[in-house]
Amino acid sequence: MNAANLPAMPRSVLLVGAGKMGLAMLEGWLARGLPGAAVTILDPHLSADAAKVAGSHGIAANPDRPAPADVTVLAIKPQSLDSAAPALASLVAGSLVVSVLAGKTVADLSSRLPAAASFVRAMPNLPASIGLGATGAYASPGVTAAQRGFADALLTAVGIVEWVGEESLIDAVTALSGSGPAYVFLMAEALAAAGVEAGLPADLSARLACATVSGAGALIARSDLPPSRLRENVTSPGGTTAAALALLMDGTEGLGPLMIRAVAAARRRAEELSG
Repeated sequence: MNAANLPAMPRSVLLVGAGKMGLAMLEGWLARGLPGAAVTILDPHLSADAAKVAGSHGIAANPDRPAPADVTVLAIKPQSLDSAAPALASLVAGSLVVSVLAGKTVADLSSRLPAAASFVRAMPNLPASIGLGATGAYASPGVTAAQRGFADALLTAVGIVEWVGEESLIDAVTALSGSGPAYVFLMAEALAAAGVEAGLPADLSARLACATVSGAGALIARSDLPPSRLRENVTSPGGTTAAALALLMDGTEGLGPLMIRAVAAARRRAEELSG
């Protein structure tokens, strides 16, 4: 997406919670051109890193009388919503609330923040911290086209955004891309351990495994080909890769069926947390 096609940023943003995800989003907004003066941070436990960013960009942090904003972004821990809601009740009046709180439904949010104009639920993932996130988002029925554009601008500042038409699909997003980086990290761990079993020194095996996983990911991102075609392109019939893939692609015990079960387990847990 080039600069001319970027969605417009809102005039003002209230960021509630400036932990790892909140700070990552804030830095993305600033890099996208949102003025520091347009942002207010509310976080009673503001980290030194967040305070430094706020100070260097003229961002108001924990002012005595925070003003309502066009968009309020909730980036606190889900279990903190109940305690934070009373202080936010008047601040969100007429505002779009963008929530990245795992497991908190629109019904949960609206019951605690009834004065808000509308809600967007979003599930970013850890690579948002380096601007390479994958976020799934759902807009409640009251969200206007302009508000959705504001949410899109804030969320695309840290990576790609995919909108879903049903709120229940956010649980599937959580299971796939929200938790997905951990699956990839495990793949790197397992690959490194397998290299040790094959005779490589542990430090060498770890370096090769991590470089292989990150390099393959970068290749997927840069290629116009789907992962299946990239896999086929590096698999010579009867070769070493084919021998390994015969196990990994087993129809009942291979990686595919295992990943289906893993994502299903994560989705079930997300549904339990939502309920």
